[in-house]
Amino acid sequence: MKDQKLYSPVKIGLLIVVASYFLFTLHSLFTTQWIGEWNGTGSFYFFIYITDISALVGLIFRFAASLIAIASVIFYFSKGLPSTEKTYKILRWILVFEAIYWLGLLTTTVMSIPGLINEPVTSMLSSLALNVIPLIVESIVLPISLLILAWKLNPNKPLKQAIKWGLITGTVCIFVFWLTNSSMWFVTLTSGKGTEYLTSYPENLLSFILTVFGLLALAIYSAYFTKKSSGAESLQELNMKIIGAIVLALGMYFLWNYLTWIFFGGDYLWSYWYAWFLGHNMDLWMLSLPLLGLPLLFTNRLSKENNSK
Repeated sequence: MKDQKLYSPVKIGLLIVVASYFLFTLHSLFTTQWIGEWNGTGSFYFFIYITDISALVGLIFRFAASLIAIASVIFYFSKGLPSTEKTYKILRWILVFEAIYWLGLLTTTVMSIPGLINEPVTSMLSSLALNVIPLIVESIVLPISLLILAWKLNPNKPLKQAIKWGLITGTVCIFVFWLTNSSMWFVTLTSGKGTEYLTSYPENLLSFILTVFGLLALAIYSAYFTKKSSGAESLQELNMKIIGAIVLALGMYFLWNYLTWIFFGGDYLWSYWYAWFLGHNMDLWMLSLPLLGLPLLFTNRLSKENNSK
């Protein structure tokens, strides 16, 4: 099969994505100007520093995960896959460290809840929707799903449960990106920019639509695919073309928002949205995902062609 070749498009895409994951995490870890950057005065100043330092601790674990990932992929290219037991062990460590990274945001979640007590009902509901709920999902629900997936990766047990939780975790990730990015768009619009920020700049309007509606649609479809495929007994039973399409769409979302600033950005467009997406978005490395999603999109077809020869 073509996918078994040393330099197949899928393997090259995997190498580039993992390298992006490692290099971006390395840069974020050793470029710490973001700590306290969004501070204000009084208790808010203290709040920002505490949450940023907690996030930094989590980032150290993500760096460890990315280091293991890039070393494993380089080994894979040079000597092939290790034993099944070693492969599962490597994947478990990566998943556990990534889960700890997301748990590093739990401090922000905990410190955000007391502030809701004395707020008016409308402000409390707004804070819940735009801040607390996204934080709960990304700092509690996502780490739990990652840890369950790590636990299900057992070479002595059938692969069915690991596949199921892999699909669930991927879907949760997309929901997290929808919640966090949508909330930041609404914060941007309600912090003085207003709807004119969308109607006057078509690229912003498209980014808003892709975030609020596009990511939601992708998350819902991913959930549907997860439910449909959760009974798969092996990776060969999964529709890799659909997985490739989901990965491609998610990567194109990150790539579009990055290129929007590159081609259309300027001081007059700077806002909380761009400050978040470009300066505080620790998942910006995902703009490399199309290089993996695109070859995956054709994996099934290539396999059938090669099997028919």
